[in-house]
Amino acid sequence: MKTLYLDCFCGISGDMTVGALIDAGVELAYLQTVAASLNLGGVKIRADKVQKHGLQATHYQVVIDPDTVQPHRHLKHIIAIIQQADVTDLAKESAIAVFEKIAHAEAAMHGLPVEKVHFHEVGALDSILDIVLANAALHRLGIECVLCSPLITGTGTVTCDHGVMPVPAPATAMLLQHVPWSSGGIPCELVTPTGAALAVSWADDFVSMPSMTVHTIGYGAGSRDLPDRSNVLRVFVGEPVSRIPDRETISVLETTVDDMNPELMALLTPALLEAGARDVIIAPVSVKKGRTAQHVTVLTDPEKAWQMAKIIFVYTTTLGIRVHEELRWVLKREVRHVVTPWGRVRVKVGFLENVETAVSPEFDDCYALAISRNTTARAVYEAALAAALKGEYAHE
Repeated sequence: MKTLYLDCFCGISGDMTVGALIDAGVELAYLQTVAASLNLGGVKIRADKVQKHGLQATHYQVVIDPDTVQPHRHLKHIIAIIQQADVTDLAKESAIAVFEKIAHAEAAMHGLPVEKVHFHEVGALDSILDIVLANAALHRLGIECVLCSPLITGTGTVTCDHGVMPVPAPATAMLLQHVPWSSGGIPCELVTPTGAALAVSWADDFVSMPSMTVHTIGYGAGSRDLPDRSNVLRVFVGEPVSRIPDRETISVLETTVDDMNPELMALLTPALLEAGARDVIIAPVSVKKGRTAQHVTVLTDPEKAWQMAKIIFVYTTTLGIRVHEELRWVLKREVRHVVTPWGRVRVKVGFLENVETAVSPEFDDCYALAISRNTTARAVYEAALAAALKGEYAHE
């Protein structure tokens, strides 16, 4: 399985991503053809080798004619531009998905419906090209799985169309919910909204460098010259190494509640999952004095344990929560697609020693198709599961 690992030790942006993928083997001439197919006018792309603190990297740039008008655009305008691209349908879909993530982040930040959101910086010609070409390059390389390191965002402030904003910028921070990141103490913006949207849209997981046989390494140069480090994005392209499934540490929070209206308990699970809990289990139990109670178990990343505990305290009447850490085996997994009579459905596939051992259709996809196509979620789910069990995965 061809895997791309994004090593974001000095952040990520759209131009750094495209530059790194060019450095990893994507032909500049191919991307220039894709750029021309967008019919934007007044723009061209170039890529040059540069030195960044002793590292040679590819500096990709969008060169815009200064007389070119750049209007603010809505999501529908950008989708129309992307649909013109001379790339595969899957590359178009993934580029649109990146912009949809940005649109939802902007909508939540400004309190507007998605269709009312004006794209400012990310609606500019350079950002449109960055996102379309990054997705074209990803599929050109035949990548089947993307993994990403925890992100270093930088700190301080940045000036944008809305004025001076904190780093990470509000849209970036919104996109990075439930994603591991830190400022790194570097006083500048290292993760842009475009870079965050690409990482979040692409990554199957955010992990340290996995065991893999690396075939190609690419370096994409950023626009900054930092005093103590190379402002580059490093990417590795290769194949994962077969090994014993990963072990990870997970925090387990438990409490038993016997003096609360069960109707109110129903609010706890969505609150915990929204905050990033891995799983929430609530089961009826019998406790002292013959009372019926609700036993709550929450699985979460250790760094989020106190956040989960606070939510439990707010949403329930409990006075104490037990917490401990456990090790668990985790199968290697990837997301594939199957085609049902109602549309495409993502399927999570688990592997033990490179042998497919578990498949699970994404229920949200099944439910969305059921609503839009006037059928049942069960029908879509069973069709997706049957296709996955037969190995009838869609060509990416």
